[in-house]
Amino acid sequence: MTLKLIGRAGVVAGAAMAVVLTLAAPALAHVEVSADKPQAGATEVTVRFTAEAESDAAGAKQLEVQLPAGVAPADVSYVSGPAGWTFTATAGGYTVGGAALKVHEDVAYSIKIAKLPTDATSLAFKTIVTYGNNDADRWIEIPQPGQSEPPNPAPVLQLRAAASAVASPSAIALSAVATPSTTPVAATGKGGSSAPWWIAGIVIVVLAAGGTALALRRRRTAAA
Repeated sequence: MTLKLIGRAGVVAGAAMAVVLTLAAPALAHVEVSADKPQAGATEVTVRFTAEAESDAAGAKQLEVQLPAGVAPADVSYVSGPAGWTFTATAGGYTVGGAALKVHEDVAYSIKIAKLPTDATSLAFKTIVTYGNNDADRWIEIPQPGQSEPPNPAPVLQLRAAASAVASPSAIALSAVATPSTTPVAATGKGGSSAPWWIAGIVIVVLAAGGTALALRRRRTAAA
């Protein structure tokens, strides 16, 4: 009885381990994407791709990519890729290709995008990998939030939110001119007098002299 229980426990444990290993296994081979500045609105962004070669019969010879909305073919330039491969802009994206690589050799290449869309949260690059025997893998399905990964997922670059706008020095200066200070200026005191102190002194002297002259005139009139 004890041996039977041990045997059954071993079978259950083995089945559980198989399920765990199955769930932990990587997803189907597809195209991976990353960037040095994955932020909406970023400029001169280098985007790197790695397309896993699945064919057992031939090596990859071309990748055809459809650019996401907000990125024009004219905004994309070629940085690097397999030796001898070339970059060609198309109506909605570009192709990268050349002599077929070895069987199961992954395709790694990089492009540069002049500017990423300012309001995007993610960018999908639908990709078709064509092999030397003209077979093709179509990684064009866009994963949806809350759903399991589709069988042929397109590479999706997740983006951080765009950096908040910062007021330029000229804008700050114009704001300061448009809003004058309402702080009253002191009438007296160092550096804050509205009239020099000596003007007040002259006024006092003139008034005093005038008063003295008037008094003398009254005395002369009374004596006469």
